[in-house]
Amino acid sequence: MKKEAVILLNMGGPNNLEEVEIFLKNMFADKNILTMKSNLLRKFIGGLIVFNRTESSQEIYRQLGGKSPIVGHTKSLVKKLQERLGGNVIVDFAMRYTPPFVPEVIDRINKEKVEKIYLIPLYPQQSTTTTKSSLEDFEENYHNSEGSAVLVEIKHFFENKTYNKAVIERIKEKMGGDNYNDFDIIFSAHGLPKKIVDAGDVYERHVKKHVEILKDMLKEEKMNFHATHLAYQSKVGPLEWLKPSLQDKLETVRNRGIIIFPIAFTIDNSETDFELEIEYREIAEELGFKEYRVCRCPNDSDLFVDALEEIYTKMK
Repeated sequence: MKKEAVILLNMGGPNNLEEVEIFLKNMFADKNILTMKSNLLRKFIGGLIVFNRTESSQEIYRQLGGKSPIVGHTKSLVKKLQERLGGNVIVDFAMRYTPPFVPEVIDRINKEKVEKIYLIPLYPQQSTTTTKSSLEDFEENYHNSEGSAVLVEIKHFFENKTYNKAVIERIKEKMGGDNYNDFDIIFSAHGLPKKIVDAGDVYERHVKKHVEILKDMLKEEKMNFHATHLAYQSKVGPLEWLKPSLQDKLETVRNRGIIIFPIAFTIDNSETDFELEIEYREIAEELGFKEYRVCRCPNDSDLFVDALEEIYTKMK
């Protein structure tokens, strides 16, 4: 029987404190992140950012136990999907900025002589900064290898109903038996410089469509929050970013209960476990919120495994 491979792609996160600098160097060397045409200028600006951010970033990961949670969750997800798809399909994962890097994964796959490789970037919405970056990284490395498999790729899956059921499940978990009308929900998406969107990136449009889909599902499930909002987190630097920021949104919603779902992430990472759970919690407490809750990402949930199986099947 012909062998196939499913490769899950993500940006990655440090496996230890020593990898923090590697993570930052690789991120800010990415032409999809720092978009200036001059490689020399990108290297100079990227070096400055890495120099200024390494120590503070290490402190973040120190508070998270010395590493990002993303690799552990992804390994668990891969194991579950492998069990689901069986022995004729090899399931693996590659990270963009930290190990396991793409060349290492390609070496493993090539030894198995697979005939078709399905690439699934783990970003629900498409963006040049995530989807394009990860797919280009794999494609360029694969074409420089001895592999001859056909590459099949998907660029977004925010419309997949099973995936969105996994999102709804996480929201239900965090709400427990409490009254939905006592809470506002904020779908928090990772921010993006506006100039990238103005250059044609579809991310903002996808995020807005995704929120509308989830709003309809919340109504169907009779999860009647007081109000539903969209905001953007993780802004850095002086450029204009997508608005409203999460902090601005927290300052304007009614001051009672708030629940956050990180809509741009499928796997928990420093932006969810530190930025949302710790930094924004402090802001919410200062603003006097009675309740502030952050939902877990789908991670390795059974519904997310179901969704990935569906996505793979539809790609065939």
